[in-house]
Amino acid sequence: METTRLAPSPTGALHLGNARTFLINWAMARQGGWRIILRIEDLDGPRVKQGADRQAIEDLQWLGIDWDEGPVYQSDRREHYEQAVRRLLKKGLAYPYICTRSEVATAASAPHSEDGSTVYPGTCRGRFQSIAEAKDRAGRDPALRFAAPPGAVEFRDGFAGEQQIDVAVRLGDFVIAKGDGTPAYQLAVVVDDAHMGVTRIVRGDDLLDSAPRQILLYRALDLNSSVPQYYHLPLVVGPDGRRLAKRHGDTRISAYRRRGISAGRVVALLGRWCGIRTDACELTARQFLESFDIGRVPRDRIVFSGELQNGPL
Repeated sequence: METTRLAPSPTGALHLGNARTFLINWAMARQGGWRIILRIEDLDGPRVKQGADRQAIEDLQWLGIDWDEGPVYQSDRREHYEQAVRRLLKKGLAYPYICTRSEVATAASAPHSEDGSTVYPGTCRGRFQSIAEAKDRAGRDPALRFAAPPGAVEFRDGFAGEQQIDVAVRLGDFVIAKGDGTPAYQLAVVVDDAHMGVTRIVRGDDLLDSAPRQILLYRALDLNSSVPQYYHLPLVVGPDGRRLAKRHGDTRISAYRRRGISAGRVVALLGRWCGIRTDACELTARQFLESFDIGRVPRDRIVFSGELQNGPL
């Protein structure tokens, strides 16, 4: 059976942009007969907000989104990530690194990716014979990076189309585990998606460059047959072109709930942002599902301009 996952992170509240992606994911799944797993991605310890997981679950349910399994918490699955890390180290596909952020940023040879972020120049690749040696040199536990092989990773995105990305050149060797042993996003989602049988991943296009990195990890972990079909959707952004944040006003689903704005009104707005042609003031999730067509979803990013900022209907 085709399987997808809804994967909120409890580092912040669900906002209109997240809700739109989750609603599309849910509608595609229910239309296609996919199984839906709810997975809480709670590994970023210092940024995890107490109660945010429960809030996300309540917000999804309020919108009318349901699932077939879960919630599953990543924090309960650390042994699986540790096994994957050991395997990559044993195969020589990962290495310890001790460079500070400032050292990476000021390295004369450090290139920059298209979004302006620094690409790790590979300073520590091949530098140490073991993690213990790296720890002795730095005086602290080293983080671990995946050694990105040369050459383009090619894949066909279900929404964005044909992609060809050379990870080594454009993105560089990437982190798979932090110094405290916490697995990084790229590794954790690959391990979980493969283990849970996830075959369809629907998410924002801010994660498009994560797909080739994750495909490399699937290959390195001998999981080639488990590589999912990706769908990367345009984000909802503010008038300044940046992803939704506090500077654009309070767009949290929980905030609309507290103000008495109905779920139907929120879903109707999200429906219009998804290409559903309707003049209705309210839509249920079921009505959204019946009208949704992935082929009508706008190809450009949606600009939020203060909708729903007035009081309840």
